[in-house]
Amino acid sequence: MQSEALKSGVMKDVSALREAGAAVVLVHGGGPELSALQKRLGLEPRFVDGLRYTDGDTMDAALMALCGKVNKDLVRLLENSGQKAVGLSGIDGGILRCEKQTEPDIGFVGRVLEVDKGLLRSLCGAGYIPVISTVGLGKDGLAYNINADTAAGKIAGALKAEFFITMSDVPGVLGETDDPESLIREIRAGEVEALINDGVITGGMIPKARGLAEAVKDGVGAASIIDGRVPHALRAFAEHGTVFVRG
Repeated sequence: MQSEALKSGVMKDVSALREAGAAVVLVHGGGPELSALQKRLGLEPRFVDGLRYTDGDTMDAALMALCGKVNKDLVRLLENSGQKAVGLSGIDGGILRCEKQTEPDIGFVGRVLEVDKGLLRSLCGAGYIPVISTVGLGKDGLAYNINADTAAGKIAGALKAEFFITMSDVPGVLGETDDPESLIREIRAGEVEALINDGVITGGMIPKARGLAEAVKDGVGAASIIDGRVPHALRAFAEHGTVFVRG
């Protein structure tokens, strides 16, 4: 969501869901903003299997970009839409407890061990929308960058969410790269690794698909990836994208 108009539209849709009675937890990354800040700081972004390599300087940049600018921009837009929103990181309240990911070793990147649901449930119960940047607290006391799709899936699973929706800039999982007509409408959670091995799911779609599949396995009612570029796709998510189901 690099377009301000698009971002504002999506936040208005989130607001509409809240007004309709849904308890909403918004989990975000901020890859483009982090990459832009890295370049301004003279750092070259690196990726391994769709995941960002995070050295010490990149971790500092992630704290600035994700927990600062991106998070507060989203909170501002939700507040301007008439909602009560609270910006948090996974470090706050120990929401995301993690350990260093070692396979592959890509620096200060964390693997989620535990999601503390208490603060999120309290905020939702009081009518707030928690807006969470995906930086977690390591068991060694350090801050770790966590892939947003992976973290969102863990949070959705921990909350046993009725719906878990991931937004991207593609129609969904495509059978043929760059061919929107090859959209795969339904994927069973147990099929994801085979689709990765077969080269159907590649690059940045890998953590998205894995996050959706894990959320379904963890008890989420329904999970899907939708094209955030489509106006109001969030309000009619069942009609768009790829749905992940149990099996």
